[in-house]
Amino acid sequence: MRLLVVEDDADLGPWLRDALEKALGGADLVATLDEARAALKVRPFDLIVMDRRLPDGDAISLIATMRRLNPRPSILVLTALDDPNDIAKALDAGADDYLAKPFEPVELIARAKAVLRRNQLDQKGVSSVANLRFDIFARTAYVDDQLLILPRRELALLEALMRRAGQVVLRESLENAVYGFDDEIQSNAIDAHLSRLRKRLRENGCQAEIKPLRGIGYLMTDSA
Repeated sequence: MRLLVVEDDADLGPWLRDALEKALGGADLVATLDEARAALKVRPFDLIVMDRRLPDGDAISLIATMRRLNPRPSILVLTALDDPNDIAKALDAGADDYLAKPFEPVELIARAKAVLRRNQLDQKGVSSVANLRFDIFARTAYVDDQLLILPRRELALLEALMRRAGQVVLRESLENAVYGFDDEIQSNAIDAHLSRLRKRLRENGCQAEIKPLRGIGYLMTDSA
């Protein structure tokens, strides 16, 4: 799961990014429409949480652009503009939900999960390879129905691989799933995380295998 927070408030922005990352997965933070457009060109996002009033304009102008993306991200609009006409304008533009400021953290997370579920109803909620199962909505992994506890970055790697089980996942896609824009990525960092993930899977009796394809990426497949 990858999220983008578009918020220019110096206090609220980092809080939103951290809260959403803890609950849902990796999150990036930008403060303007131009930065958001640049971010959308670099990587795909599952959810965009965006303020309306930004330094360079109304974020509603960005919604049409996001609706043309494939895959299309879910969009949750946050704003102090709580007039019914403002709410209707955002929803008519294509936002999935609208949350007025101030709001409670528990409601933010619940709304974010709800829009993700609604937009993913046509997708499988669970991906399985051999005796490994990954619940995409809950972001939990199981080996033979036993819960597998993973560190944050290994969990992000496993999710990226299981979302495209049986298909090659490019190295760049894995880096995008694990690291934010501000993270410094060492040349062998992904390899180190994958090595630890493979070891953890083997130690738990997992029969799925992460196969490297030199110079291309990685493939999650049945080891049998």
